[in-house]
Amino acid sequence: MEPIIAIVLVLIGYALGSAKLINQGNEALVERLGQYHRKLRPGLNFIVPLLDQIVMEDTTREQVLDIKPQNVITRDNIYLEIDGVVYWRIRNIEKSFYEIDDLQQGLATLTTTTLREMIAQNTLEETNSSRVDMNRTLLEELNRITEQWGVEILRVDIQSITPPESVRRSMEEQRAAEINSRAAILEAEGQRQAAIKKAEGTKTSMQIISDALRTNPESKEILRYLVAQDYINASYRLGESENAKVVFVDPGKAGGMMDLISESVSEEAGKSTENGSA
Repeated sequence: MEPIIAIVLVLIGYALGSAKLINQGNEALVERLGQYHRKLRPGLNFIVPLLDQIVMEDTTREQVLDIKPQNVITRDNIYLEIDGVVYWRIRNIEKSFYEIDDLQQGLATLTTTTLREMIAQNTLEETNSSRVDMNRTLLEELNRITEQWGVEILRVDIQSITPPESVRRSMEEQRAAEINSRAAILEAEGQRQAAIKKAEGTKTSMQIISDALRTNPESKEILRYLVAQDYINASYRLGESENAKVVFVDPGKAGGMMDLISESVSEEAGKSTENGSA
């Protein structure tokens, strides 16, 4: 009876020792006598105790690698602080274990090195304006190398690009200057358009007057009267002020101008007398 119990206990111990449960989303590697033997899938698996050994169990789900802030230098010798995030997944667990000793450290080092080389090829302005292109290029470069590690890089996001304080102030001043310059250009363009409209209006008015004078000679006397009337009104407005004024008249045309002014003044005086008598 005792031998049977011993055999049963041995069989139970063997079963317990050979049964290996792999969780969903994980895979494991088995070596037999120090050499790769097979891969264990999620679920219940059996190995040969003493001969087989599970040397690695890892997840095949998407993982996140946080790239800590790195000091890099641009092509125009500006020091920047850049950080980012890398999303990756194990596609071949055998390669991820046998092709590289420390996968996480290898991915971090490769990412920062590639990022430094990429930034060194761009100026500060190019770095700020082409972040999307840099993410895509970095993704391609990383996948080209990590393929031999059995790893696929899914996404790369450069989160922040921080220049020194002095550079940030210079950038803000440059942006302010650009805004002021655009505002000045818009204002100048508005003034130019207004001047064009005014010139077009003056041209139209001169054309109308010219046509009227050409078709009706009597219009000249009307025009002279209107000019003299405007001159008199302007003189009255100047006279209302307490400051001294000096009015210049073309000597060659003073006689005709004074006749028109005298006539206009006489008419205004006659109207005033009539209003006073009334």
